[in-house]
Amino acid sequence: MKVKPLSDRVLIKTEVMEEKTASGLFIPQTAQEKTQTGVVVEVGDDKDMIKVKVGQKVMYDKYAGTAVTIEGEDHLLLRMSDILAIIE
Repeated sequence: MKVKPLSDRVLIKTEVMEEKTASGLFIPQTAQEKTQTGVVVEVGDDKDMIKVKVGQKVMYDKYAGTAVTIEGEDHLLLRMSDILAIIE
């Protein structure tokens, strides 16, 4: 399935947090913080507003966007204004 965001929206594949620490301790899902980084998969058609490109790693607002599952993988559909930074 292909999803094409409209207007100033961006589709991001969320990054999965590690379930265990470097020392080998497992962290339960209830204790993990919601991830705030991901990779841009697709961008909308408003080229004046969108400042990111496909493939860039970005940081986004913690409670922003709409969670969607595409082919078994978690994604977020959010507005450009919810993206806080590009991670290089």
